[in-house]
Amino acid sequence: TEFQEIYKRAIDLCICIISLIILLPVNLLIGLIIRITSPGKIFYKQIRIGLNGTHFTLFKFRTMYDNSEYSTGPIWADKEDSRITGIGKILRKYHLDEIPQLFNVLYGKMSIIGPRPERPEIIKNLMQDIPYYSRRFKVKPGLSGWAQVMGAYDVSVAGVNEKLKHDFYYIENMSILLDIKILFLTIIVILKGKGQ
Repeated sequence: TEFQEIYKRAIDLCICIISLIILLPVNLLIGLIIRITSPGKIFYKQIRIGLNGTHFTLFKFRTMYDNSEYSTGPIWADKEDSRITGIGKILRKYHLDEIPQLFNVLYGKMSIIGPRPERPEIIKNLMQDIPYYSRRFKVKPGLSGWAQVMGAYDVSVAGVNEKLKHDFYYIENMSILLDIKILFLTIIVILKGKGQ
């Protein structure tokens, strides 16, 4: 509803601005370590699909070697991916590589909570096998979501189907209480270091 959109955006901005201020020293340290440990840019930019199927540029700390997809093209990453740098493994484990996406939230392209955005190259193939996949575009993508706290990852088409169940559950049951629940569960997931 309109009311939900307004309060969700207000909460997003509050969390986003406070987090960016608090995490500034952490961001500077991560950026320095990335610069020292492997050649290439500190930040990694990717085109993702957002609300109503629109494209936007997503920001992350670089966790892979520079030009790691030159020979493979866009593919899913897994835990043992040789393209991931040493510091990248740590950043992914604790989801620290996602911090720059707070700027995507600030710019209004993402929300704190929502389905994770995917790359257009991968979505193009998925939508051929899963026609109802586009329902995910009814809401803004998020930094974290119900699928993430439930441990669902895109590593195969079967994994996508499992993740979609959780994403649709969120879309159909969106509320301030559910967002708060996901936020607290996200903190627990981060502290447990279960990212990949």
